[in-house]
Amino acid sequence: MKTLAAIISIAFVCFVFTLSCSKGSSGNNPPGGGGGGTLDCSTVSKSFATDINPIIQGYCNAPGCHASGSTNGPGPLTNYTQVFNAKAAIRPAIASGLMPQGSSLSVSQKNSFLCWIDSGAPNN
Repeated sequence: MKTLAAIISIAFVCFVFTLSCSKGSSGNNPPGGGGGGTLDCSTVSKSFATDINPIIQGYCNAPGCHASGSTNGPGPLTNYTQVFNAKAAIRPAIASGLMPQGSSLSVSQKNSFLCWIDSGAPNN
């Protein structure tokens, strides 16, 4: 039984690794793109208060997803600290389109989120 659990765990890690690397070798590829260029964050709005938090509250902070008490993925994403601490897991999930489940972000929303993380995820 332990061997089966180990095999499943390894397969899951490989799957997640493949998803996070499938968009190209650079972490700055435009969302939805296949490595065709670098995302220019100098022209993208990336404020936590005005750009990121509304996405979190509207898409992620729902029952069954990442609301208070969640054990899904990085856990609850209800405030800046939780989102900041989960940014390494959030970035590849958004860039690949894996998240949000059952919905999709606009290109502008994806760019804002990715650029916010790439700029150090400031509490602005």
